[in-house]
Amino acid sequence: MTDTSASYSAASGPARPSILDHRLHWRVMLPVFLLLVALPLLARAMNEDFYIGVASRVLVFALAAASLNFILGFGGMVSFGHAAFMGLGAYTVGVLMQQGVASAWLAWPLAMLLGAGFALVVGAISLRTQGVYFIMITLAFAQMLYYLIMSFKALGGDDGLSLPARSQIGFGLDLGDDTTFYYVVLLLVTLCVLLMARMLNARFGHVLQAIKENEIRMSAIGFPVYRYKLAAFTIAGAFAGLAGAMLANQSSFVGPGMLQWTQSGILLIMVILGGVGHLYGGLLGAAVFLLLEEVLAAYTMHWQLGLGAVLLIVVLVAPNGLLSLRRGMWRKP
Repeated sequence: MTDTSASYSAASGPARPSILDHRLHWRVMLPVFLLLVALPLLARAMNEDFYIGVASRVLVFALAAASLNFILGFGGMVSFGHAAFMGLGAYTVGVLMQQGVASAWLAWPLAMLLGAGFALVVGAISLRTQGVYFIMITLAFAQMLYYLIMSFKALGGDDGLSLPARSQIGFGLDLGDDTTFYYVVLLLVTLCVLLMARMLNARFGHVLQAIKENEIRMSAIGFPVYRYKLAAFTIAGAFAGLAGAMLANQSSFVGPGMLQWTQSGILLIMVILGGVGHLYGGLLGAAVFLLLEEVLAAYTMHWQLGLGAVLLIVVLVAPNGLLSLRRGMWRKP
C-alpha cells in the first residue's frame, strides 16, 4: 500500500499552483528591483537628485495603492475612504514629532496600529452592508475623520502641521538624507508586497478571493465571511497607515487634504490603471499616475487635462488595467 502511494505521488509530481495563487514573477521583477536599487546612483551620476525624492513618493503611493488593491482586487471591497488610514498614519508621525518624539521605531508601528484600529472600526460597521452602501459608509467615515481633524487647532486645522525633521531610525542612518530615506522606503515597500503575496497565496488569501467570487456560497459551506473580510480590511488599513507615516516624512508636512475623498479617488484610479486583482497592479498604477503627473506638469499648468486623456485611452485599450496588456508575461502556469 505504501509502495503504491509512493509510486502515485512520484508519478503525479509536485502539486500545481492553484489558480488563486499569485506568482512573484522573479524574472521580471528582479531586474526592476535592481534598477530601483541603482536609481539613486544613476540620478546622482546625471546630477538629477530631484528624482530620488520623486521615486520615494512613487514608492509610498505604490504601497498605499497596493493595500487598497489587497481588499478591492482580491476581496471585492470597494473602499472609498482608504485615504483616511493613510492620513491617520501621517498625522501620527506629525503629532509625535510636534511632541519631540522622532523615533521611527515608535512612530511608524504606531501609525500602522492606528490605521489598523480605525480600519477595524470602519470595517466592523461598513462590512455589514454591500455594494453602493458599503462605498458610501466608508466615504462617510473618512469624511468625518477629515472634518474632525480640520476642527482641531492643535493639529494645525486647515493649515496642517510642518515637520521640523524626518523620523530617526538609528544605526547611523540619517533619514534626512534623501538617498538613505529612499532605500528605507524601498526596503519596507518590498517587504510589505512580499507579505501581501504570501497572504494571498496562503489559505487566508484563497478564501478571501473565493469570497469575492461567490460570497453566498462560501458562507453556505461554513466559512466566516464577515471575519475574513474584516481581517483583510484591517490589514489593508495597517499597510496604508505605514504608507502615511512614510509620506509625512517624505513631504515633511501633514495636512487634512491627505484624508479627503479626492485622495481616496486617486488611489482607486491608481489601482484601476495598473490592474485590479493583479499583484503588482497598485504598484504599476501608482508609478504611471505619478510619473505622468510629473511629466505633464513640466509642460503645462493644465496637466490634469492631459492626464485625463491618457487615463481615458488606457481604459479604452486596457479596461482591466495596464497589466492585462501583457497576458503572455503574466500568464499563470
